[in-house]
Amino acid sequence: MAEQTALPESTGPAGAMSAGPPGTAAEARPDKPDAAVVRDALGVGIAVGLSGFAFGVTSAGSGLSLLQTCVLSLLVFTGASQFALVGALAAGGNPYTAAAGAFFLGVRNAFYGLRLSQLLALPRAVRPFAAHWVIDETTAVTLPQPTRRAARIGFTATGLTLYVLWNLTTLVGALGAEALGDTDTWGLDAASPAVFLALLAPMLKSTTERVTAGLAVLLALTLLPVLPAGVPVLLSALAAPVVLFLMGRTKRGQYARSTEDAGSAEDAGSTADGTATQRKKGERRS
Repeated sequence: MAEQTALPESTGPAGAMSAGPPGTAAEARPDKPDAAVVRDALGVGIAVGLSGFAFGVTSAGSGLSLLQTCVLSLLVFTGASQFALVGALAAGGNPYTAAAGAFFLGVRNAFYGLRLSQLLALPRAVRPFAAHWVIDETTAVTLPQPTRRAARIGFTATGLTLYVLWNLTTLVGALGAEALGDTDTWGLDAASPAVFLALLAPMLKSTTERVTAGLAVLLALTLLPVLPAGVPVLLSALAAPVVLFLMGRTKRGQYARSTEDAGSAEDAGSTADGTATQRKKGERRS
């Protein structure tokens, strides 16, 4: 972690990096103190890690055993997918549908990994272990860092804090589920989605991103009463291709109109030139 390689300058949404030379980013974005990176990482790790208690309670309330609940947190370790799985099971959904919903929610981490692998440039032997910590929170802390050193510190501190605290609070929540009684009355299953939305909202900077997220939420809420548990989450992913298709049509329409306008202007110019030429010829004859 001794290197101070500067990351490319962010030019788009949070975490989006340009392909420009590293030197320009170093001038525009000064180095961030290690203590500040660790402070930010601990803030996110502790805040989200405590919501593992909610998962432990919800999982135990849905009928999973203490061992199953703890293994889910240890091996799956992606809160939204875990809540989706136990929520679908608690609602009486098909286990395969519940697992599919959890799987597709977790697929986003693979795309995070593609970007983080470039930023962190970890040794090959470490990558399989680091991949287990590629989640929303570690990505949110890592991407904005100005240097590779800061990115590695942010990723490690967030991942370690969150992994340890999440699993501890999961255990405590599962053990204390019986003392709480009916877990549905506490509404603890909303804790992780609320944290996820709080992290996601600042990253939705463009109109396209906001429209896609809004349409996904609308699809999920609309289909929730009529489809089995877990299926609305899967179908809400259709929001992305729908928005991209509509954007493509809009851009093609704008291009066609601009082309027509340019053609009309060119024709008008040609007509004007022809008229002027004819006038000159008439003046010469006279």
